[in-house]
Amino acid sequence: MKLLLTGAGGQLGQALLAAVPAGWAVQALPRAECDIGDAAAVQAAMARHAPQAVVNAAAYTAVDRAESEPEAAYRCNAAGPAHLARACRDAGVRLVHISTDFVFDGRQSTPYAPQDPVAPLGVYGQSKWEGEQAVRAQAGDAATILRTAWVYGPSGHNFVRTMLRLLGEREELGVVSDQIGSPTSTASLAQAIYALLAGDAGRGETMHWTDAGVASWYDFAHAIREYAREARPAQRWAALRPIRTAEYPTPARRPAYSVLDCTLPVAVPRAHWREALHPVVAALLRTGP
Repeated sequence: MKLLLTGAGGQLGQALLAAVPAGWAVQALPRAECDIGDAAAVQAAMARHAPQAVVNAAAYTAVDRAESEPEAAYRCNAAGPAHLARACRDAGVRLVHISTDFVFDGRQSTPYAPQDPVAPLGVYGQSKWEGEQAVRAQAGDAATILRTAWVYGPSGHNFVRTMLRLLGEREELGVVSDQIGSPTSTASLAQAIYALLAGDAGRGETMHWTDAGVASWYDFAHAIREYAREARPAQRWAALRPIRTAEYPTPARRPAYSVLDCTLPVAVPRAHWREALHPVVAALLRTGP
């Protein structure tokens, strides 16, 4: 398989590069080499590399900053996927496009199925939804849209890295306890993506993938602290205090409940989020958060 990977410099891109299946050739394109918001750059990359499949891991993910930088968010999250989908359609190439739980408003109390109505709460979610629509319109059955949530890994900026830093710096931390989701390791997500690409399953579909189990951000932070204390018992770690969303106002609204109903048409084991988290905390503590 000859695969083209956009967003190769991000945390998911790095995980995909670390887990390339034997016999596959992956051409990694960070933003500096291919800005997917530039239609000409996308066409040039497709012509130059002639891939058999494309994974779009490029995204503008600064949820709060998107509220004041909507043009940048829509360029990467809506226009970019449209350019990729059009190029993949013209070349007869399969596209796997990564999307987000933020397309939902969080008012549901049961896991969101792929066909459930979307209702983004802010610029980030709306831009990702418009990207999904563009992919489906341009690439049709050649595209798979894979939504995920609460993604973290040993590289890039994410909640785990931030928590480890703050836990080591402060006496106490207040962490939101009334937003519920499923933390997802980039390593787990990468395996799911490769499993989809290995066959024809998922073509023309929108699907969900996260690690198993649910948590609040407070639960997530508590597990991070637990594993940090286990790794460095002599170090002082901040105490944690659960708070409500109203106590921690942010520019962007977030879904209160964004657990996804995950059913893939391929056999991929789903680790519980706590199991997947443990090695990432250990890796970050080795390199320094």
